[in-house]
Amino acid sequence: MTSHKLKIALTADPELPVPPVLYGGIERIIDMLARGLVKRGHEVTLFAHSDSQSAGKLVKWRGKNSRNPWHSVQNASSLWSHVRSGQFDLVHSFSRIAYLAPILADRTPKLMSYQREISRKTTKLAYQLAGGSLEFSAISDWMIQPVSDIGIWHMIPNGVDLSIYDFVSEVSDDAPLVFLGRIEEIKGPHLAIEIAKRTNRRLVIAGNIPDDKRAWVEQNVLNHVDGQQITYIGPVNDSQKNQLLGQASAFLMPILWEEPFGIVMAEALACGTPVVGLRRGAVPEVVEHGISGIVCDTVDELISHINAPLSINRRACRDRAEGFYSEGVIVDQYANLYQKLVSQRAAK
Repeated sequence: MTSHKLKIALTADPELPVPPVLYGGIERIIDMLARGLVKRGHEVTLFAHSDSQSAGKLVKWRGKNSRNPWHSVQNASSLWSHVRSGQFDLVHSFSRIAYLAPILADRTPKLMSYQREISRKTTKLAYQLAGGSLEFSAISDWMIQPVSDIGIWHMIPNGVDLSIYDFVSEVSDDAPLVFLGRIEEIKGPHLAIEIAKRTNRRLVIAGNIPDDKRAWVEQNVLNHVDGQQITYIGPVNDSQKNQLLGQASAFLMPILWEEPFGIVMAEALACGTPVVGLRRGAVPEVVEHGISGIVCDTVDELISHINAPLSINRRACRDRAEGFYSEGVIVDQYANLYQKLVSQRAAK
């Protein structure tokens, strides 16, 4: 396929800037993609929060809340006014599908990417209205399965900038277990504590505590923090995350929900750190059992395998990140898909 320099519109939800200051997994991916596309010579226009500082030209959303109907109308109108001038070869949306409503009938190729729960109803309606100009992508096969009969789907996982994460080939025998993520019940921090206590291992917990979850966290997580075996260090930036994950014997992923991807798993693998997780959502897709981590059905099984990460080759973990989740691999997959979609539209 001949590669052409494309004019691409990327859209993000309006709540967080691209890139985000601390947490914001989708915004990190959009930033990685925008920068990678610009490096490849493509012209990128990013529709996003007014404080965004990613690559390309920024169009600031007027609406600040993606759940506010009037704000959604404002943002959809803004996107439409730019697209109707014919300045884009393709529109790639990471924001609400409602923002695409005014341009669905436009011939411009459109890609809707999902990183959260997919609404079958709205996806089907958008596909029907688009007349063949809209295709979809998601970050795991698990996400696609329930809606695979609607339109054309592409699986492109999330990725990480490997320059941020240092590969650590060895850690000490007493290196701690690490839990990193939003501190709430569905993420399983209390199960991480149970695993650490039952295996007599040290555990470092990092992440933000949502205001509406604080009461649960105080009772089920913070009450167990003693500063010795169980430590809580709060939110961490990229530099702190790199150090934390790199010095861990294993990253714990005892989730109690169907995680669409879990980018922190790729970040851990980039450091050479095995992932130990429950078989929920996309965990079995990201982690090769026995090669880059351990995947089990119950906490009891995880506990029985907890020393296995020490025998896993940390180079194999880094190889997994480099081969499947690196910035270059992910940006190339999107760029190749763009070329395909644009070529298909030109041929019609």
